Amino acid sequence: MTMLMPPRAVVRGSSGNWALQGSLERRGLGPVAGVDEAGRGPCAGPLVIAACVLRPGDATRLEGLNDSKLMTALARDRMYDLVLKRAVDHSVVVVSPAEIDWLGIHVMNLEGMRRAVARMATHPGYVLTDGFKVPGMPAPSVAVVKGDQAAACVAAASVLAKVTRDRIMEDLHSRYPQYGFNVHKGYCTPEHTAALMEHGPCAEHRWSYVNVAAAASKHGLAAPHRVARGTTTNAVVQNEAAPADAGELATREGAEQMTRAEA
Repeated sequence: MTMLMPPRAVVRGSSGNWALQGSLERRGLGPVAGVDEAGRGPCAGPLVIAACVLRPGDATRLEGLNDSKLMTALARDRMYDLVLKRAVDHSVVVVSPAEIDWLGIHVMNLEGMRRAVARMATHPGYVLTDGFKVPGMPAPSVAVVKGDQAAACVAAASVLAKVTRDRIMEDLHSRYPQYGFNVHKGYCTPEHTAALMEHGPCAEHRWSYVNVAAAASKHGLAAPHRVARGTTTNAVVQNEAAPADAGELATREGAEQMTRAEA
């Protein structure tokens, strides 16, 4: 199967983070979808992945759109509403801690990105992903370094994913106030670490993570869901530092475990 690659084209730097997708659209490779996730690094809460297709020429109406991590909470909420109103199409996928513990964070990150694109009613001509390649996309795709800053559609996806996840964590705070999820959103801050060791993990923690497993052991607690052997995460995997060849390896191993789980 021949991989469709974007043709050489002039990318106008003056167009800011709309330049890359604009170049693809001018070459007939649109609509262009951006995909990004929120919650890869925390040890509690879900992983949320979003896909988004923006209207060409909407740069003025979406002024201020950027990587969600570089925006204030107020600006993110405003942009979230605006993206929902203006986007051609979008989808949001929520991956539970149980899925992460069974198949691993990188496997579910890749699978979530594929699901997010597949769930949109609009079939994209091209997909831009943030940071690393995603095998098995339902459309040609390319990984963009710091994609949530370089491509508006990826930035829009990052806003949708981040705001959705933050709201989920705020809701979880009402059920588990002892952890302070409304403040740190499940990331491994000193406050969260102290609460985790004092109270032990809850059902919304990722029991395959070593710090959560250590807290569970201290309190004599067993995981409330299945944790696959060999999936314990020793370190947080960031967007810019995916494991070498992790895309292909994770896809193969994850597919095998999914098959066994469904059998």
